[in-house]
Amino acid sequence: MDVESKKAYANLALSAALGANETGKLDRAFITELVYGTLRTLNTLDWALGKHLRRPLSGVTVPVRNILRLGAYQVLFMNRIPESAAVNEAVKLARRYGHAGTVKFVNGVLRNLVRSGTELDYPDPGKEPVEYISLRHSHPQWLVRRWLKEYGFEATEALCRVNNHPAPNTVRVNTLKTDTISLQNLLHEQGIATVKGAYADNCLHLDGFVSLGEITQFKAGLFQAQDESSILVGQALCPEPGTRVIDVAAAPGGKSTHLAQLMQNRGEIIALDIHEHKIKLIKENCRRLGVKIVHPILADARKLPDQYLRKGELKERGHTSACGSDSLVEECPQRMADYVLVDAPCSGLGVLRRRPDARWRKEETQIKELAELQAQILNAADRVLKPGGVLLYSTCTITREENLGQVEAFLAKHSEYEPEPLIGLLPGELNRDNTMQKGYLQILPYVHDGLDGFFMARLRKKGNKEKGTH
Repeated sequence: MDVESKKAYANLALSAALGANETGKLDRAFITELVYGTLRTLNTLDWALGKHLRRPLSGVTVPVRNILRLGAYQVLFMNRIPESAAVNEAVKLARRYGHAGTVKFVNGVLRNLVRSGTELDYPDPGKEPVEYISLRHSHPQWLVRRWLKEYGFEATEALCRVNNHPAPNTVRVNTLKTDTISLQNLLHEQGIATVKGAYADNCLHLDGFVSLGEITQFKAGLFQAQDESSILVGQALCPEPGTRVIDVAAAPGGKSTHLAQLMQNRGEIIALDIHEHKIKLIKENCRRLGVKIVHPILADARKLPDQYLRKGELKERGHTSACGSDSLVEECPQRMADYVLVDAPCSGLGVLRRRPDARWRKEETQIKELAELQAQILNAADRVLKPGGVLLYSTCTITREENLGQVEAFLAKHSEYEPEPLIGLLPGELNRDNTMQKGYLQILPYVHDGLDGFFMARLRKKGNKEKGTH
């Protein structure tokens, strides 16, 4: 209920609720499926319930509205739950949060839903494709309409369908402390089955419902929660040991710590973020994983390079005063980076399956605003990259404006850059649209075996490359 009434994030609200109550593993799995499933199918549930209401569902109090939704989800989508049990549990909740009239109302609506059958009469896909996909696969109409224009009917339906499948528990093996086979054996001893990732190196999918924070090997820093697509971003950048990397939007540190792993803990990674509490999170992850070369800095990526060179931040990290003023990087060439990662703030439309409530929080106008922010960050990032250096741009979304369109606009303004092929850095099996030769890859969940939707483009800044020294 906090998700609707307090605008809380579903994962945080659910984690807090489960933490406040002692629940077994099976109960936690059931509750998680019920809550996430209800949030994921919100518009479909409201539409189905609306057929059995004399007044709009929006006119019902928040507790009662959500009791109806939870009951309807079990009736319509959780086949293993007897319909009578779903109705009875909803009635118990109504008694707890309402009065006699509330109990009668909830009981009547849900029993009418059961009597009408669980096969919903969706709109005709030929006549009303937007309405059909929106209700059949539970996505906002504006998003369905947008994808229909860009991808067509079959691809849009496939994309929406895969977004409703729960994402796997995916982790990156921390090779600074262990190796893939050793970690698999340790997890197997705890009854946790694993499968290697299809594309990314040192990637494992953990089977079943697993709370990562409770696993001994997680606490010991043997692995980091990170999706396979996100791991591929680090492989696409592929920084050499002993070089300097700037990660301009680093929190929570998954990519920064992966880069440190690829660099064998040799070199320097400047991890920037605009939020102080996220800087603390980066530091915590570095400590747990045994990463020594990541230096988190509180900074606004749009204001690079000025904030990157502030005297206090350099002094805090033990650097000399060679660039001790608020000067620009042009005056401090020794602080320029060999690699810059711009994992930009984005609409997140490629990871909707991981955040079941996110699809209802987003608005189309946000895409334009985010594209403008991304352009500002890219232009700022250019100023801290050495000639001959590599700029890797990535997002976890699938909109053209934020991805290929963003890169094309940047290249049009910066003739000193050129795309660099991803062939040899990423598995060839990913190259289904033959774009990796052109320096970019758009991962789509329904195309690339259920990976999160991600975009990455590798750009080389023309000039002689001079590796950073430390």
